[in-house]
Amino acid sequence: MAVSFFALQRHKLHDAGLGGQGIARGSHPPPFAAGNFSMRIATWNVNSVRQRTEALLAYLQEVQPDVLCLQELKCQEAAFPRLEIESAGYNVAIHGQKSYNGVAILSKTPFETSLGLPGDESDEQSRYIEAVIPRGRTVVRVGCLYLPNGNPIESEKYTYKLAWMDRLIAHARKLLAFEEILVLCGDYNVIPDARDVYDPAGWIDDALFAPGTREKFRQLLALGFIDALRAATDAAKNYTFWDYQAGAWPRDHGLRIDHLLLSPQAADRLASVAIDRDMRAREKPSDHVPIRIDLRD
Repeated sequence: MAVSFFALQRHKLHDAGLGGQGIARGSHPPPFAAGNFSMRIATWNVNSVRQRTEALLAYLQEVQPDVLCLQELKCQEAAFPRLEIESAGYNVAIHGQKSYNGVAILSKTPFETSLGLPGDESDEQSRYIEAVIPRGRTVVRVGCLYLPNGNPIESEKYTYKLAWMDRLIAHARKLLAFEEILVLCGDYNVIPDARDVYDPAGWIDDALFAPGTREKFRQLLALGFIDALRAATDAAKNYTFWDYQAGAWPRDHGLRIDHLLLSPQAADRLASVAIDRDMRAREKPSDHVPIRIDLRD
């Protein structure tokens, strides 16, 4: 498919010293040609991998990500379509859970993994998986996360969400000390600011947009992370989620809640950002769409 880049975003990347071509929406360019370093990393909440297997395989074929992080698998490892994905040329690591949650990392290169977010051994929810992926003379560390929704805000679910974010901040601080190419990506269930929601006033009491949630997200960024999309564009309405109900998709009532946060070493290599918006218009879609980055020297 043809690539549609926004000229304004292209200039912003150059002005920020990040090079590259900016942000594309709903386009499937080929991966970068081999060089000293290049990597395409995507993240996608598939909202049940068993229901989205055909769409997942099509996405791998069309976009050819080097790494794809998946959230909300809603299955245990035995029910994951491993054989189909391995046949498409990917190594697979899964942290599954029956009926709920579940995360996975797919990579064209074999990699090492660790399961679970440190900080609470009693937490049985499968929401975090981390990979160290060799790439040429270096390694890339990728954390794939499915942050708790937290609603209703007056419940223990919100307390759990904020505590989970505190654990993520603590772990991320340790990871940054390695000074590696690091990408923390996934469904954060966080709307960072008013540009990222179709009706800010209507969402102020929701756990995704509540002041406490956004403050924790700012604390995470303040460690030294760069929000990949905001490195490319200041524009509003770059949504990654549209509810199945109330005509959200045709009315473009969306949210930006899927993010790729980059360490300085990763941000230095950021070449482009793309939201594959067209995936929401396909048959049996997830309510989320993939968002991806290209890194290169």
